Amino acid sequence: MIPTVLTVAGSDSGGGAGIQADLKTMLALGVHGMSVITAVTAQNSLGVQGAWELPVEAVRAQYRSVVDDIGVRAVKTGMLPSAELVETVAELLGGTDAPAVVDPVGVSKHGDPLLAASALDSVRTKLLPVATVATPNLDEVAQLAGMRVESEKQLRDAAAAVLAYGPRWVLIKGGHLPGDAVDLLTDGSEEHWLRAPRHDNRHTHGTGCTLASAIAAGLAKGRSVPEAVTEAKEYVTGAIARGFALGAGIGPVDHGWRFRD
Repeated sequence: MIPTVLTVAGSDSGGGAGIQADLKTMLALGVHGMSVITAVTAQNSLGVQGAWELPVEAVRAQYRSVVDDIGVRAVKTGMLPSAELVETVAELLGGTDAPAVVDPVGVSKHGDPLLAASALDSVRTKLLPVATVATPNLDEVAQLAGMRVESEKQLRDAAAAVLAYGPRWVLIKGGHLPGDAVDLLTDGSEEHWLRAPRHDNRHTHGTGCTLASAIAAGLAKGRSVPEAVTEAKEYVTGAIARGFALGAGIGPVDHGWRFRD
């Protein structure tokens, strides 16, 4: 049976990030992707022109419909724009016997806010404690922990700050630092440093969604957290290398690069 993975996230009308990126990633990695849409955005290569949050009852109904009938081997969360939605999804995850990859989405690639400031405390106290793996980038570390990371040496401190909120593992994504793309995966005792060459390509829309979904796909296949993250890093590095122009702004990564290779 094909492993099943559920994404709980917002829709990106431009197809580069969000639910669309998640489902493309899951297809590329050989799992069956399912979705709970939390918000609808008007979004393209230039930015987010509008966002509309779905009601809590609609999110809960989508989740229960999928989980109660089909079941899931892993869940990935993305855009949860309000405290009420964060707390609802955290409750649902807590009652689901499957690993959860939490991408604490705060802002879009273009700098548009995707999380209300009032929801930050709910992310810290409700969502992160039920995460198997949390995958914040450096902007999200600053939002959650009030810490500005400006060097690779500070990644360990950032990981400790996020782990204090309760996830079993944290992957601090250091892609915003100069030099190689360096990430740190740790559970507080063991560490895995993941390095990849930085590709000179501005078309990187959807990178975070893609990485988190790839990790969830690996966990659904029965991989350990370090194995799933290592495989996901390899996949997303290839997708970034082949990111392509789309519209007048920042294009997406290429989720289907392995098919073309």
